[in-house]
Amino acid sequence: MKIEKPSFGQIKVTATGFLSLFSLVGISFYGLPFFYDFWVRDFGWTRATVTSGNAFGKIIIGLFAFFAGWVIDRFGPRRVMLAGVMMGGIALIGLSRVTSLWQYYFFYLFNAMGYMCGGPLPNQVLISRWFSSTRGKAMGIAYLGIGIGGMLVPQIAKRLNIAFGWHDAMMLLGIIMILIAFPMVWFVKDNPESNVKEAKIKTPKISFNYILKGLPFYLLLIGSVCSIGAVSGTSQNLKLFFSIDLKYSQEHSANIISLILAASIIGRLLMGWLADRIPKKFVMILIYFLVAGSIPLLYLAASPGIIYLFAFIFGIGLGGDYMIIPLMAAELFGVKVMGRIMGLILTFDGLAEAFCPMLVGWLRDRGGSYTNGFAALMILGIIGIITVSLLPRNKNLNDPLEQKSII
Repeated sequence: MKIEKPSFGQIKVTATGFLSLFSLVGISFYGLPFFYDFWVRDFGWTRATVTSGNAFGKIIIGLFAFFAGWVIDRFGPRRVMLAGVMMGGIALIGLSRVTSLWQYYFFYLFNAMGYMCGGPLPNQVLISRWFSSTRGKAMGIAYLGIGIGGMLVPQIAKRLNIAFGWHDAMMLLGIIMILIAFPMVWFVKDNPESNVKEAKIKTPKISFNYILKGLPFYLLLIGSVCSIGAVSGTSQNLKLFFSIDLKYSQEHSANIISLILAASIIGRLLMGWLADRIPKKFVMILIYFLVAGSIPLLYLAASPGIIYLFAFIFGIGLGGDYMIIPLMAAELFGVKVMGRIMGLILTFDGLAEAFCPMLVGWLRDRGGSYTNGFAALMILGIIGIITVSLLPRNKNLNDPLEQKSII
C-alpha cells in the first residue's frame, strides 16, 4: 500500500484534532467527575443528581447531533469547532459558579453542545477530508488527546483544587480548554485546496437520502449503537463495581481505571495503524470482540490478576471503538456527507451512552449484583459483532456502481 507523506496542513489538522479532543473530551468529560463530591458536600445534592448531568448531556447530543452534522457538511467543521470550544470552556466556567440545580443543568447543556460542536464529530469530518491512505493513523493520533487528557486532568484538577479551591480550579480548567484548543482551530482550514478542486471534477454528488435507502448504513448504525452501549455501560459502572461490590480502596480503583485509559492509548494507535493496512471491517470486528470478550472477565474479578487483564483488553477495545466508526463510515460513504452520516449515528450512540449505564445500574439494584447487567452488555457486544460482520468489504457508496450492487 502506498502511504502518503503528511503535508504541513495535514500535520496541523492532526494537531488540531489532538488538542480539541484533549480539551473537549479529555479535560471536560474526564475532569468533571472529579468535582462531583464537592457538589454533594456543599449543596447537599444526591449522587444521582450530580451524575444525571452526563445523561442529560448525552440525550441533548442525541437530539441535535444530526443538525450539527448538517451544519458541518454545509459550512465546514472549522466554524462549528470554534463555537464548540468556546461553549465547552464557558460550560466549565459557569459550572464553577452554579448555586442552584437549574443553573447546573443549563451549563451542562452548554457542555454537551460544546462536546458535540467541538469534539469527535467535527474532528472526524475534518480529518477524513484531509487524509485518505493514512486516515486511520491520523485519527488514532488525534484521538490520543482523549486518553492523555483523561490521564492528566485528575492530577491537574487535584493540584488546582489544592492551590485555589474547587470553584476556581474548575474555572481555570475552562479557561485552559479555550487557550489550548481555540488558536489551533482558528488557523486550520476546512479542506486541502487540491482535494477541493479534485472533488469538484471527479466526485459525483450523491444524495444523503439515497444512502439511507441502503442496508450498510443501518448495519453500521446498529453495530455502533450496540458496541458503544456495551462500552459506556461497562465504563460508567466500573467505579461502583470496584468500590462497593469488590471493596477496593479508592487508590486501587483509580489505578485500574488509569490502566484502562493507558491501554486505550495503545488501542487508538494500534487500531489506527491496522485500519490503514487491512479492511476496516475486520478491524472493527476485532475491536468489538475485545470489548465483548473482556466483560466476562469481570465475573472472575476476585481471582488474582484477572482484573488487570480485563483492564488491558477492555482499554484497547475502548481506544479503538469510538475511532473506528468514522473510519468505517468514510470508507463506506465517502466524506461528502460525513457530517450528516456521523451526526445521525451519534444521535443513537448518544442515547445508548445515556441509557445503557442506567440499565446496568438498575439491574444491579434489582438483582443485588452485576451478573445480569454484565450479561446484557455481552449480548449487546455480540449483536454488534454480528451486524458489523454483515457490512460490505471495501465498498464506497459514493461510487454509483457500488451503490447499485449494495442497495
